[in-house]
Amino acid sequence: MPMTQTPPPPSATPATSALALVRVQIARACKDAGRDPSEVTLVAVSKTFEAGAIEPVIAAGQRVFGENRVQEAKAKWPALIEKHAGIQLHLIGPLQSNKAKEAVALFDAIHSIDRDSLCEALAKEIAAQKRDPLLFAQINTGAEPQKAGVLPQDADAFLKKCAETYGLKISGLMCIPPADEAPGPHFGLTAKIARRNGLKLLSMGMSADFADAILLGATHVRVGSAIFGGR
Repeated sequence: MPMTQTPPPPSATPATSALALVRVQIARACKDAGRDPSEVTLVAVSKTFEAGAIEPVIAAGQRVFGENRVQEAKAKWPALIEKHAGIQLHLIGPLQSNKAKEAVALFDAIHSIDRDSLCEALAKEIAAQKRDPLLFAQINTGAEPQKAGVLPQDADAFLKKCAETYGLKISGLMCIPPADEAPGPHFGLTAKIARRNGLKLLSMGMSADFADAILLGATHVRVGSAIFGGR
């Protein structure tokens, strides 16, 4: 009787080797913080990369991916989702209200809720499509005028309005610290706002600072260049 051969593991690529290193770094940061690594979701940020660059990372076991733009995600992800079981797609970039229908249909999580018009559009589409994406409010911790997000002093009122006016279930907060400032105080501020509003999820930390974010409570880290390389 012929022996069946186990197929060889997928060949390592720079991205899969980098993914393995990021996983080790996440585990180390969780150990330092006294946390279980299962509490931290790695969102591999695949924006600007084509399906061919993403496939090896999927083959290496990664299932949660982040995209910045609805149109780009629509162009490449439906085929990948059909081909690979268990994919979760997160929208981590700004969302225009007129893209809410497409976003709700495609994404399992939206990290960038920050204004009334978007809340209204999302509430309408979530009800119409009977979808239940994970929702994060974005906090502009540095009060940067060029950056999206709710100002920290307005966060409590905004979160209350999300629930009471629009019926949106906000599960967590997201922040992007200013590039020229230490990220720790911004992560700490976001975590403080989340705690006082009873929110469990924190989308904080990118390639350069995700270990610091984990130490300060991040449950979702958005890592792109450390996995896929420079864009």
